[in-house]
Amino acid sequence: MCVQRGGNPPGILDGLYGVQIVRRPPQAPSKGEAAQTSFTDSPTCEHQNGGGTVTQQHQRLLIRRLWQQRPSCLKPIHCSITCDKHAGETFANVVTSLPFIVLGLQTPRKNLNAAIYANSLVGVGIASGLYHSSRGEIRKILRWADYTMIATTTLCLSRAVRNENPGLLMAASTLLLPFQPFMVSAVHTGMMEVSFAKRASVEPELRTVHNLHKMSSLLGGALFIADDYFPETPYIHAAWHLAAAIGIGTCNKLLG
Repeated sequence: MCVQRGGNPPGILDGLYGVQIVRRPPQAPSKGEAAQTSFTDSPTCEHQNGGGTVTQQHQRLLIRRLWQQRPSCLKPIHCSITCDKHAGETFANVVTSLPFIVLGLQTPRKNLNAAIYANSLVGVGIASGLYHSSRGEIRKILRWADYTMIATTTLCLSRAVRNENPGLLMAASTLLLPFQPFMVSAVHTGMMEVSFAKRASVEPELRTVHNLHKMSSLLGGALFIADDYFPETPYIHAAWHLAAAIGIGTCNKLLG
C-alpha cells in the first residue's frame, strides 16, 4: 500500500488496504473562481443566503449594549448582602421587622393617603421579614423588594403629611422607585422632616415627640452607615430596625 501524505490531515479512506491516495498541493484559484468566491462572500449575497439572521443578531447585540450603557439612574440598585451571617442574627432581624407591621396596623386611617401609608408600613415589615429569612438567589430579589418597599413608604408618608406636593415630583418619584429607591427615600424623608419641624414649631404638643424623632433619626442614620462600614459586627442591622421603628412611630403623630 502506498499512501502519499501532504500537510493535510488524514482523510476517511487513509489506512484502507489497496487504496492509494495522492493529495495535490493547494493551488491558487483561477480568475473565474476568484470572482465567484468574491461574489459569494459579498455582504449582499450573505444577506440573501441567511445573512438576515446575522443582521438581526447584530441589532439585538447593539440594543443590549445600549441598555447596559443606560444612565445609572435607570439601573436597579446593587446592594451588599452582609447581614444574617448566622441563625441568631437572622432571628433578631426577622423579629425586629415585626414592629413595622404593628405600626402599620395602628396608624390612623382618616383619609385615603393615610390608609395607603399605613398599608405600606405593613408591607415594609413583611418584605423585611421575607428578605432576612431567605437564602439563595431569591435573596437578591427580596433585598431589592425590601429597599423599594421602604422607599414606597417614605413616598406615601410624604403624600399623607403634605398633600400639596407637586404632581410632577410625585410622578417622577413613582417612576424611579424600582431603579433608585434610596434617592426617592432621601428626597421624601427630607420633605417629611421639614414638615415635621414646621409643625413642631407652632404646635407645642409635638415638640417632645419631635425631639424623640430627631434622636431616633440620628441614631438610625449612624447605625445604617455602621452596617456598611462594619459588616462583620453582628446585630447592627437589627438595632437599625428598632431605631427606624421608633422614628416612624413618632411620625404617626403627624397623622393623628
